[in-house]
Formats: sequence, C-alpha cells, structure tokens
Amino acid sequence: MKRAQILILFAIVTLSGLILSACDKDDKNTTEGKATVQMMLTDAPSVYDAVNVDIREVLIHTDTEGWVSVPLENPGVYNLLEFSNGLDVLLGTVVIAPGNLSQMRLVLGSENSVVVDGVSYPLTTPSGQTSGIKLNLHSQLEAGYFYKFWLDFDASRSVHMTGNGKYMLKPVIRMFTEASGGAITGNVFPEDAAPIVTVYNNSDTLMAIPNANGYFLFPGVSEGTYTVKFSSRLDPLPILDVIVPNVVVVKGQTTVIADVTLLPL
Repeated sequence: MKRAQILILFAIVTLSGLILSACDKDDKNTTEGKATVQMMLTDAPSVYDAVNVDIREVLIHTDTEGWVSVPLENPGVYNLLEFSNGLDVLLGTVVIAPGNLSQMRLVLGSENSVVVDGVSYPLTTPSGQTSGIKLNLHSQLEAGYFYKFWLDFDASRSVHMTGNGKYMLKPVIRMFTEASGGAITGNVFPEDAAPIVTVYNNSDTLMAIPNANGYFLFPGVSEGTYTVKFSSRLDPLPILDVIVPNVVVVKGQTTVIADVTLLPL
C-alpha cells in the first residue's frame, strides 16, 4: 500500500514537472527573439491638491515595427501627485521585436482636471496635441532583454493658469530608464517651512516637493555636477535658503545629501 502511494505521488510530481516545463516553454516561445518593454508613470510633486490626467494610449516607435500600442493596465484618469518621491505605477507592458526605440507618444483623453484649494477645474489641452505628446528616445532594444522606462510627468510645470482664470495642460515630461542616470535623495525639515528642493546645473533644472516626512527623491538624473537649493514655498519668504553646491551624480548610484533644516530669516 505504501509503495502504491509512493508511485502515485511520484507520478503526480512528474506530471506537475511536465506541466510546468510546458508552461515555461510556451512562455519562452512567446517572447523568443523579442524584447519586453514596460512603461511606468511617476511625477515631480506640485503645489496643487491634485493633477488628474486622462491617459488613453501609449505608443512606442521602433525602426523594425513602426508605431506599436502598449496595452495599458488601467486606461483612464491618474492623479499624478500619488506617484512622487520614488513612487510610480505601471502603465503597460509590450513584447516587441528588437530594434532602435526612437519615440514614445502619450495620448490623453478629455477628463483632465486640477484641484486648487479644494476646487476642481477642468484642464484644457492645446489643439495641436490631439494626436498625442511625442517624446524622443534613443534606446537599442535587444532580444531577450527586459526594459523599464519611466514617464516623469512634471505636474507643476505642466499646469498653466490662463488670463481668464482657467487652467491649461501643457505636459512637461522627461523619460528615463534604470540605466540612464543616478539619483539624488535626502530629507529637509520642518514641514511647516513648506520646503521645495531644486536641482540644477547649466543644462538641466529639476524640482521636487518633499513628502510630509521631509523625504525627497530625484530619480533618473543625468550624470554630472549639480547645485541643490532648499527654499520655501511660503510668500513672502521668511525662510533662509540653503545651497548645497558640487553635488556629483554618478550613473547607477544614489547620492544622499545630509539632512537640511530650514530656519527663519
């Protein structure tokens, strides 16, 4: 009886192994000779209560397949402010033939809005962007590799108030990959000072608003030497700025800045 049970158990384990092997083989056949591309969404924080963008389609362009639509996990409205200081969300994944990835196009719907002091306002988009917002890329996709790209949507610089009190969305987006640069992180206090952090050099300027705990993160920063400025969003400005010069960013590394405390003037 025991021997029969052992034989049955062996048969079940063997069969399970065959099933798993078949699944692995099928998955391999599906992606064999292809590259996998994931598109993520993140945000540089802003002073608004919410910035809602209606993402309807993401397309990428390669020299081998032309424009290809990336199947989205959840097409619809995203509040950009939920994805800042290192937080992100998966937009979609596509398996594609290897080749040069040269462009990305983001197509927005009409349900865009901004919330200011608890009041929601519609965000209109320029008529020229009906076909999508195009971003240039230069990434060589190789078969068998997994690629992850982030769309860093700068909410503060993307929302503009018009002369008649309405709001317009002119998206400011940069893209980066895990291998495209380094990062800058740290903490600034106190929260009551309403701090804002600016990273800049001769060729680039980035801004971030720390979270409630004072934490901030700039991902995907190009290699180079930067100045980091800590200031206040309060107006008039009763807070003394803090300047940290010569902050070096190295590809694939995170540069940590010592804690900063903003003091009254």
